[in-house]
Amino acid sequence: MKILVTVKEVAEAADDFEIDGLDIGEQYLEYDLNEWDDYAIEAGVQLSEEFDDVEVVSATIGPERSEETIRMALAKGVDRAVRVWDDDVAAADLDVAAKTRLLAAVAAEEDPDLILTGVQANDDGFGATGVSLADELGFEWAAVVNHLEMSEDLSTAHVHRELEGGVDEVTEVDLPAVLTIQTGLNQPRYASLRGIRQAQSKEIAAKGLDDLGLDADAVASPIERTSMYEPESESDAVYFEGDADEQAAQLADVLTEKGVVGE
Repeated sequence: MKILVTVKEVAEAADDFEIDGLDIGEQYLEYDLNEWDDYAIEAGVQLSEEFDDVEVVSATIGPERSEETIRMALAKGVDRAVRVWDDDVAAADLDVAAKTRLLAAVAAEEDPDLILTGVQANDDGFGATGVSLADELGFEWAAVVNHLEMSEDLSTAHVHRELEGGVDEVTEVDLPAVLTIQTGLNQPRYASLRGIRQAQSKEIAAKGLDDLGLDADAVASPIERTSMYEPESESDAVYFEGDADEQAAQLADVLTEKGVVGE
């Protein structure tokens, strides 16, 4: 059995940042593994530990910088990784459809039985790529999975799906399938020192569009980002100066003025 896990490196903005053109200034960004993908990685690795002859492969769309994040997945038990990037991908503003085409091309080469993705990404929060990928491949799928068990013959996934209002849906999904993993499905492990050392020798295969049998049209998008800005505050904030006693007195004055407390 082969499990393909999609892994995304996401940008976290500093508390104080400035916008540069159509994005947040690079100097205000730090990069890390997407939280939801961490749970997907753990799910794949746990299945490889539970069953024999299971290979876990990760797929990432990202520049060379993202290999540090990929190595973290490898250190946690992923067997090998694929990283998709070239000049055409770098120049594109990747939307869900473009990411789907790239990941589908990786899946066509790897021929996985099961694909695990995070429910969404910390940075854009679309929550659409996993389901879009299933549709592109013609795979069965289940979204927002918070419990996962496999049948003994690895042909069926028994899953619980988190619905609105605290309701769980219990269903069975025949493989091949795509499952989008919710946080809380498991407890992602820390990478051990031994795992970190072993990750240095594991394969990260860098692939461009040509390697995947694609051209620049694969990353073309009808969606264009036109602006980015910080929204204006809809209410004024009052900052109190001085020590604790002075601030408390100022707060009391404001509450009295607003009629919240009596004089």
